[in-house]
Amino acid sequence: MLTKLRTLASLFRQAGFRWSIFRAAYAFRLRTGWIRLQLPAYKWTDRPLQTWLRKDIPSTPKSYLEWRRENAPAFFFKEASLPKQVPWDKQTAIDEAGRILSGEIKYFAHEFQTTGFPPVWSMDPVSGLGLPENQYWSTLSHDGAVDIKFIWEASRFGMVYPLVRAYAATKDEKYARAFWKLILDWAEHNQPNTGPNWMDGQEIALRLMAWSFGFYAFLDSPSTKPEYVSQFVTMVAAQAQRIYRNLGYAISTQSNHTISEAFGLWLTGTLFPELNGSDGYLSVGRKLLEGEAVRQLFPDGSYSMYSLNYHRFVLQTYFYVMRLGELNHSKFPESVYRVATSSIAYLSQLIDPQTGQMPVYGSNDGALVLPLNDCDFTDYRPLLQLGSFITNRRRIFEPGPWDEDLFWLCGPQSLQDDVEKSVQADRGFSDGGIYVLHGPQSKVVIRCTDFRSRPSHADQLHVDLWWQGHNIACDAGTYLYSGSGPWRNGLAHTDVHNTVSVDSNDQMSMVSRFTWINWAQGNVLQQAEDLWRGEHDGYRRLSDPVTHKRTIHKLGNDRWLVIDHLHGAQPHHYALHWLLNDFPYIKNGNSIYLWPETGKYKVQMGLVEGESTFSLVRADPNSTRGWRSRYYGHKEPAISAMLEADRPNACFWTFFGFESDLIGMEGKMLTVKSPGMNSSIDLAASDLNTPL
Repeated sequence: MLTKLRTLASLFRQAGFRWSIFRAAYAFRLRTGWIRLQLPAYKWTDRPLQTWLRKDIPSTPKSYLEWRRENAPAFFFKEASLPKQVPWDKQTAIDEAGRILSGEIKYFAHEFQTTGFPPVWSMDPVSGLGLPENQYWSTLSHDGAVDIKFIWEASRFGMVYPLVRAYAATKDEKYARAFWKLILDWAEHNQPNTGPNWMDGQEIALRLMAWSFGFYAFLDSPSTKPEYVSQFVTMVAAQAQRIYRNLGYAISTQSNHTISEAFGLWLTGTLFPELNGSDGYLSVGRKLLEGEAVRQLFPDGSYSMYSLNYHRFVLQTYFYVMRLGELNHSKFPESVYRVATSSIAYLSQLIDPQTGQMPVYGSNDGALVLPLNDCDFTDYRPLLQLGSFITNRRRIFEPGPWDEDLFWLCGPQSLQDDVEKSVQADRGFSDGGIYVLHGPQSKVVIRCTDFRSRPSHADQLHVDLWWQGHNIACDAGTYLYSGSGPWRNGLAHTDVHNTVSVDSNDQMSMVSRFTWINWAQGNVLQQAEDLWRGEHDGYRRLSDPVTHKRTIHKLGNDRWLVIDHLHGAQPHHYALHWLLNDFPYIKNGNSIYLWPETGKYKVQMGLVEGESTFSLVRADPNSTRGWRSRYYGHKEPAISAMLEADRPNACFWTFFGFESDLIGMEGKMLTVKSPGMNSSIDLAASDLNTPL
C-alpha cells in the first residue's frame, strides 16, 4: 500500500494537478460507459452524406462528385504521374503494390505479412489473434494477449502509398480499384465507434492522412464511382468527429498523439471544408499544431519524447502540414518553420551520411507515416531531404531514392535544386540531452538528459559509437510494447543499454509499459575538444546512494576511452554493459575483436582495482541480453559484453580502437600504444569535477 501511495505521489508531482484530475475523470467516463453518450455507436447508413454536408452543398452522389471535382482544395499534385527520369527505381513500388494485391502487406515498414486482400481488419496476422469488430471501442483492451499495434497497422493504410506510386508509374486501373475495394471493405467491417480500429484517435488521423493521399490520386480515375466518393467522405466526417469529441485525451498525453490528432482535424478542415464542423476542426487543429510545435520541439532541435523515431513521426506530419498550408494560401507561422529548421540541423548532426542511419534512440514503434520511397525504415535521408527543402529550399544529399518524398510533396521542380551538404562537427544539444564527438572516421553519441517530460528509456550516459558507417556500440531498440515475459517493453531497461547498472536496478522506476517515475536526471560536468564528462542521479535514490560519472576521451585516430566512476558507502553489484553489433568476432580475455566489412575493430574492458567478472552473450534465448531491434516486432542477435564487480567503489574503463593497439596499466595510469600514437590517461583524474 505504501509503495502504491509513493508511486501515485511521484506521478502527481511529475504530471501535475490538471493531468491527474483529467485522467481520473476520463477513467471514470470509460468505466461507467458515459463516453458512449458522447460518441455513440451507429451504422454508416444511419448518417448518409447529406447529414454531414453544409446546406448549400449538393448531396446526391453524382452531383456531389461533380461539385467536388470543381471545388477541391489544392493538394500536393493535380494528378499522380511521374517524369520519365527519376533518381529511384519505379519498379520497386510496382512490385510492392503487386504483393498487396496478392494479400501481403508490409508491417512496420519492414516485413511483409500475409493478410489476405482485403485483410481481416480486426486480426493480428502474426499471432492469428484478434478482437471483436462488433464491440464498442472503449470496452476493448489495449494490453491483452494480442499486441494491438499488429491489428492497427493494416488500418493505418500505409499500403495506399505504394498503390499510388505504382499507379503513377503505370496508370494501371487495378491500383485504383484496389484502393476503393480496401476502403469499402474497411467500412463494412468497422462500423462507427465499433471495434478495435476506433480505439485510438491517432490511428484515425494517420488513416485520414493515407486516405486523403489516395483520394486525390484516384479521384479522376475511371474506376472512381460517385457512390464510392459519397461513402468515402461520410467516413472521413465520422472519423474526424470521433477525434474532435475525444480530443481532450490526446491533449492530456502531451505527446505525438496531441500532434497527430490535431493534424487529423486540420487536414479534414483543410481538404473537406464542405463538411459541417470543418471550420471548428480547422481552427482547433491549427491552434494545437502551432502551439505543440513550439512546446514539443525544443529550441536546439531535439524532441520532447526523447525518441528519434517519434521525432521523425512528428516532423513528417509537420512537413505535410506546412507544405499543404502553403499550397492552400494558409502558411503556418515562422515559429513552426523555426523549430522545424532546428530539428533538421539537429538530426543532420546525428545521421550517418553513408547509410542514412541514426542511433536507435528511445521508443521505436515502427511508425513511418509517409512511406513514399524505397529506402529502408532505418534510413532518415528522405526525412532530411524533404525537411531541408521545405524549410530552406535546398537539398542536402545528392540525388537518390531519398528524393521521392520531396517529389510527391514539392513537385518535380524541387529535384533540380542545388545540393548543399551539411557539415558535421562536435556538438552538444542540452535541451534534448544529446552530445556528439567526432573522430576522423568515427563518432560517439552520448545521452545525458535533464528530463523536462516523460522519458521513454532508462538510458542515462548511454553511448553509441560509429566507425566508417558501422554502428559498433549500439542501442538495443524497442522490439515490442506488449510482448510476453521479458519482452514487455523489455528493451527500455537500463541493463540493455551501454551504461552501468547498480544492483540490477533501473536508473528510474517503471510503473507501466510507458511510464517511469523517479526520473534520473543527467548533468554535464565538462565539455572540451577532446573529452566529455557527465553524471546522473538515478542511483542516489537507493538506501545507500551511488553516484555514477562517465568520462569520454577522444584519443585521436578513431580511438576512444570511456571511464566510469561509481561511488557508494557499502558494497554494490556494478555491471558495465556494452551492446555490440553482430559482426564476426573473437574473444580474448576482456577484449573483443570485431570484423566489420571495412577492417578489424577492438573493444577492451577493465576494472582499475579489485576482482571482476567478464562475460559475453549473443542472443540469449531466455532473456533480453544479446538482442537488438531496429524494426518494431523484429529482433536480431547482438553481442552483449559485460564486466561486473562487487565493491563500494568502482572505476571501469573501456577502450575502442584497433587490433594493433596495446593497453597497459600502472596504478591508475592507463597507457595506449599504437602506430604513431602514445597516450597516458590518469583514470583517477576523471573522477573530479574540475577540468582534467
